[in-house]
Amino acid sequence: MALKAIIHKASVQFSDLDRNLYSDHNLTIARHPSETDERMMIRILAYVLNAPSNNDLGTLEFGKDMWEPDEPAMWQKDLTGLLMHWIEVGQPDEKRLSRACGRAKRVSVYSFNSATPTWWGGVAGKLTRMNHLFVWQIPAEQSQQLGALAQRSMNLQITLQDSALWVGEGDRSVEITPTCLFGGASL
Repeated sequence: MALKAIIHKASVQFSDLDRNLYSDHNLTIARHPSETDERMMIRILAYVLNAPSNNDLGTLEFGKDMWEPDEPAMWQKDLTGLLMHWIEVGQPDEKRLSRACGRAKRVSVYSFNSATPTWWGGVAGKLTRMNHLFVWQIPAEQSQQLGALAQRSMNLQITLQDSALWVGEGDRSVEITPTCLFGGASL
């Protein structure tokens, strides 16, 4: 018998103090049996950082990347079905990223483990011509602390200020300082 996804619910209050943007998100996340709490929390963080401020260009949706090899962790399609944003979590290979860059107007990657510099060193030279690719590294220690906040039902407060994120759940909080490896320099 195949294992089923574990359903998590997250109520997220997001404050981007740099741009004066504020939003609330009620997310239902299907966590694949092989997915870690850490990866799931990075998906939530990537969702909040990339959710459009309005639905004029479509909504951001969780993909089935752990089930379907041709889907990302998240994607945003406009109202005509045009792929606007493809978001990966982890360390995809250069072929997958090249394919994604050919299909979407913007591609973002959020890598979060200690092997990120080695992975990026191996693929960077093959992807430098991709002008709509953005690659972010979340320090491994910080992503592990973020994973420790995971619960089946969460009330998260996420604040972005001066390129640093504070993620709180109840009386626990984590500071996240993403590093841009490629593309734009601001979250």
